[in-house]
Amino acid sequence: MTYIPDYLKTYPNMNTSSPLHISLNRLYHGFRPHRHDFLEFSYVVDGRGSESINDARHQMLPGTFTFVLPYQVHELFTEPGSTLVLYNCMFSMDLLMEPGQEDGLMDLIEQNALPPFVQLSDSENEKMKLLIEDMYQEYTGHEPWRRTMLQVRLKEILACFDRYRRKGAIPTETAKQTSKSNASVWPIIHYIHRHYQDELALSDLASRFSLSVSRISEVIKQTTGQTFVHFLHDLRLRHACSLLVSTDMNVAEIALEVGYGSYKTFSRIFRETKGIVPKAYRKMKLNQNTHRD
Repeated sequence: MTYIPDYLKTYPNMNTSSPLHISLNRLYHGFRPHRHDFLEFSYVVDGRGSESINDARHQMLPGTFTFVLPYQVHELFTEPGSTLVLYNCMFSMDLLMEPGQEDGLMDLIEQNALPPFVQLSDSENEKMKLLIEDMYQEYTGHEPWRRTMLQVRLKEILACFDRYRRKGAIPTETAKQTSKSNASVWPIIHYIHRHYQDELALSDLASRFSLSVSRISEVIKQTTGQTFVHFLHDLRLRHACSLLVSTDMNVAEIALEVGYGSYKTFSRIFRETKGIVPKAYRKMKLNQNTHRD
């Protein structure tokens, strides 16, 4: 019997204008094998355990910072008699992209030769802990400029992590296993993320990346677990959900904004995927937010 890890596709605030969620968790018995199509970092505050990423395992101690890429299978283990206390932050790949720039922090994803974790020294750990605690406080608060502050802090945390892991970094088994196979994957995934609002076809990708249509299709399926069409719809509908909740744009405008040529096509795909039409989705979310306030 083939074992298939859980595929987690949602997290709080995912379909909003600020797709980011940070929480402080206590793991008594680890966490089951899973993968997801969003980015995640974790930072250990207390306890002892380990984590497996694509079958390569590393220790988790206070001061361990780990950066998990989309679609990587990972599992957490808590040492017997211990409780693993850690921050987990889940966020969209879009938050690494700088407006008007080609890459932004996307280089973090494409650095497959570097380890996905670092054990911070005392001074590094002190700085990282302050940054993450400040981010968590900002996330749970309601201060002006909250969204901006969260995105700034996220980028600072990831930049610090990348600096720390570059210091004498030796490629890990995880890096060796993923580097070769992912060498041509992330530029493709990145390009789709940047251009899903355009008319995009497999033939366009094949031409741009000098691969056959069948090979491009295979790479996307192997990496995301979805066909190209489903992956494209997923990205467009997430953007649409964010616009429905955070703007006053009408549904026809949103359909064009996220890459659909017609309102009818957008509405049909939205209904088939979400089980509800766009206008009803907007009303439902607005009512939920009103009751929450």
